[in-house]
Amino acid sequence: MIPAPRTVAIVGRPNVGKSRLFNRLARKRISIVHDMPGVTRDVVSAEVKDGGYTLLDTGGLGLTGSDTPARITKASELQVGFAIEAASVIAFVIDAREGVTALDERIAQQLRRSKKTVLLVANKADSGEEKIAEISEFFRLGFGKPFYISAEHGNGEAELRDAILAKLGPVPEETALDRERLSVCFVGRPNVGKSSLSNRLLNNDRLIVSDQPGTTRDAVELDFTYHSREGKPWPFRLIDTAGIRPATKLSSSVEYFSRLRSLEAIHHADVVFMVLDALDGVTQQDQAIAGEIIKAAKPIVIVVNKWDLVHQAFNRHEIVKFKTEREYRENYEKTLFEKLFFTPGAPVMFVSALTGHEITRMLRAARALDRRLDTKIPTAKLNAAIIELADRTPPASTYNIRFRIYYATQTGTRPFRMKLFCNQERSLTESYRRYLEAGLVKEFDLDGCPIHFDLIGKKKQSVAERLAAKGTRHHAPAEAGVGDDVFDD
Repeated sequence: MIPAPRTVAIVGRPNVGKSRLFNRLARKRISIVHDMPGVTRDVVSAEVKDGGYTLLDTGGLGLTGSDTPARITKASELQVGFAIEAASVIAFVIDAREGVTALDERIAQQLRRSKKTVLLVANKADSGEEKIAEISEFFRLGFGKPFYISAEHGNGEAELRDAILAKLGPVPEETALDRERLSVCFVGRPNVGKSSLSNRLLNNDRLIVSDQPGTTRDAVELDFTYHSREGKPWPFRLIDTAGIRPATKLSSSVEYFSRLRSLEAIHHADVVFMVLDALDGVTQQDQAIAGEIIKAAKPIVIVVNKWDLVHQAFNRHEIVKFKTEREYRENYEKTLFEKLFFTPGAPVMFVSALTGHEITRMLRAARALDRRLDTKIPTAKLNAAIIELADRTPPASTYNIRFRIYYATQTGTRPFRMKLFCNQERSLTESYRRYLEAGLVKEFDLDGCPIHFDLIGKKKQSVAERLAAKGTRHHAPAEAGVGDDVFDD
């Protein structure tokens, strides 16, 4: 592997403060920080804007414990190996108070073999000099004088930042390809194949893939460029997330923060891939996750993964309810939209992370959806479409008032925002709002794009204002009949 020219990896044994240092250097809370060793398992990345480099956080080498099965321990250590290979500069974190341990020496030996530029970082140096190990102990690791820091309080941070920039060199100018990157996010229940899809896109095993649910705990972010069949580069920024469990089934604070990171990742993405299991169908938790995406007003592509398992099941005659895969797919899609009725027009892709089936179409759909987000709808056409929708299906009466729209205009994109001037905001029911949204999505080819309605109701007139208005009309016959009943409740 050729190392990325401006990538810094943070490595070290468990519980020396790597994730806290990562958050400090990234200037935002990305990695989950917890006293329990082994919380970070995947390689987590962030762009350090003022330094122009990618920062990688890694799982601790030498993970043990009942919560970390042997296969995940091995996979985590492989990810650290990947980070070491990918990075041009490595921040090797040790505990300033504990001194050098046998595991530190083992990691140092691995780093010396890599022949990479290594900065030795002695973290937790915030409790007074008398509690810090002898400096000679750190020198024997072979990486020179350590940088004494406190990732928790920020002591020594500036010196470490300067050292990293000195090793990396001047910040390069941003390329046109970087400016065009489309940020996409895989979200879904645990074990639906999100990390496998990520690995398929990245064409390597950078992310931990395990059949044990809950393997990925942090949101993982990485830039990549996918080349279409025509050879054109499609620049993306990929966010792979932990499986989102129901809030009532979270068994630890780590799982709680992991869920929170996944929900935050939805807000950072341009387009969200909602991943479902081809054999499980749409579950109640899938509905809840789709609701979170809609709440964030993000465009959505529905990805039905593990289609290879459906194909195998048909070959083994294990699916008897449907005669063909096509019939199974059509029924799946019909049921999907019945349960996810609040995602009007969302493209549905039946894919396989294992075989790569329809992966290119999935990315093409995301690019098309992203371009759609910039659509500007002429006001006249928007109002004509709303009149047509209201004539076709008039709203039901609510609170003895029938909802009525007088005028509409588009006020924004990403997401689409429509300002509706109406008689009364509360008379718009949720079902009729969805009807209007679905109708506009279909009319203006906005498949997969959420629409937000800003309602501007008629201002309620006081008795004095009504009398004053009637008096004005009495003394000004030329304006008689102007809108007295236009905004009637």
